[in-house]
Amino acid sequence: MTETFSGAIRDKLIAAKQQWAEKGRLLTGKKDVNRENRLPPGQREVRDWPVLDLGITPHVDPASWRLSIGGEVENPVSLTMAQFLDLPAFYDQSDIHCVTSWSRYDNHWQGVSALELARLVHPTDKAKYVLFTAHDGYTTNVTRGQFLDDDVLLAHHWQDKPLGDEHGGPVRVIIPKLYFWKSAKWVREITFSATDKPGFWETRGYHNNADPWTEQRYS
Repeated sequence: MTETFSGAIRDKLIAAKQQWAEKGRLLTGKKDVNRENRLPPGQREVRDWPVLDLGITPHVDPASWRLSIGGEVENPVSLTMAQFLDLPAFYDQSDIHCVTSWSRYDNHWQGVSALELARLVHPTDKAKYVLFTAHDGYTTNVTRGQFLDDDVLLAHHWQDKPLGDEHGGPVRVIIPKLYFWKSAKWVREITFSATDKPGFWETRGYHNNADPWTEQRYS
């Protein structure tokens, strides 16, 4: 199932967030380069997990879900859910930092680590970037180093429960050290690339790197 961004409601939400970038909304001008504080500049801690989307919440049947990993790799694959779950399980606890200024501590994830996926597909030396495509048409991008960090995973469980549709289930990307728009929901494709390709928000005024501790909210 693949949907695209369209419709008056989605267009309005997109326009509002583009205005945030144009106006520098939420920027404090502070930096915590050494990450001395757990809470990045301009963030506030929340206890719930806010649901933020663009008016689309696709339902992806786990029985029909596929994850394609290709591009600059020696062994491209297309994994069914059963094959994905047969890979070594990875458990991690990390914080979420959303560009809309909230952070949630101590999230317990279960899934498959990015390092395990790299071992499976063997990225070539040309692969400098990693691009994500989701079932709703969303795209985003990170560097190879950002993806192949030891706390990055593709998660299917949160707090010991399967990820719901609203939070990107059945499988989503989790990249804890970056603002959460880089952690694509409803992921269906990962492409290792020799060239960078800014994604949905990166082409609409949001920072290409997205480090919360140096307030890389906008470009």
